[in-house]
Amino acid sequence: MKIAFFELEKWEEEYIRKRLKGHKLYFSEKPMNLRDAGKFKDIDIVACFIYSDIKAEVLNKISRLKFISTMSTGIDHIDIEYCKRKGVKVSNVPSYGENTVAEHTFGLILTLSRRLDRAIQQTKKDDFSLNGLRGFDLKGKTLGVVGVGHIGQHVVKMAKGFDMNVIAYSRRKENELSGELGFKWVSFDNLLKKSDIITFHVPLTNETKYMLNMNNVKKIKRGAYVINTSRGEIIDTHALLYGLDSNIIAGAGLDVLEGEENIKEEKMLLRNKNERDWQTFLQNHMLLKDKDVIITPHSAFYTKEALERILDKTIENIRGFLRGRVVNRVA
Repeated sequence: MKIAFFELEKWEEEYIRKRLKGHKLYFSEKPMNLRDAGKFKDIDIVACFIYSDIKAEVLNKISRLKFISTMSTGIDHIDIEYCKRKGVKVSNVPSYGENTVAEHTFGLILTLSRRLDRAIQQTKKDDFSLNGLRGFDLKGKTLGVVGVGHIGQHVVKMAKGFDMNVIAYSRRKENELSGELGFKWVSFDNLLKKSDIITFHVPLTNETKYMLNMNNVKKIKRGAYVINTSRGEIIDTHALLYGLDSNIIAGAGLDVLEGEENIKEEKMLLRNKNERDWQTFLQNHMLLKDKDVIITPHSAFYTKEALERILDKTIENIRGFLRGRVVNRVA
């Protein structure tokens, strides 16, 4: 089999070579894209991360493709309906970073609550004053968790360790889970109204896109903080900026941004005439300059342990397909 891996570092290439012997392997540090897709027309299997744009136009150029193993939980970068029509099977990595992303979430929360970014910047300038560094305790504050899946559950457990009150919203409510972890189910509107800190842990779907938007941003408890380590498009950037400018939202900790691929690679934006993308690009730069916003570069998952779990699960997916038993199948 000819197997192509995209968006990998050198050490990951060596890791995979040792575990997938006997196949023709191709590795690239870059994402799969339409421009280069023709080079891989004879590839049987593709493994990629979320910045590879596996849409119909790309898939049309890889005529021999039989299987896609995305090295992510999310699958919105893949045209799933097209794959179903063409008989291309798709698997994902359903879980790999529950604790990893949850830990990063609290890293963002603590950075905001204790002004750690400002404190570090000031002391590096030999300024040991406390000006602008007064923070707030997490104990007794209400954390609103949107999505109580694998990651959300870890966030709840960590919050209880800080003596926080936890409320949560999810489309599917499991009463046993709330009793076991010690949180209360509420509606999304009530979560916005009652939370001191709101954190998002949901996949990007048609239902979750722009969950936080101009229609509900005014419902947020004044002075609350917003955390997003899921996908950028969960939050309407315009609504977030409005909330910050109107002092409804006191600050935000973001590991993801709407349209973040255009910031990472501005050439992609130059080829795109979509007015919404250009507007979001400019708004993201406004967020980057906002003193009450901290942004990390989609690195919540990025630990040695989590990456190895992703690779192990991806290799398991590929081996399963080769044996005729597709595991972690999503299409």
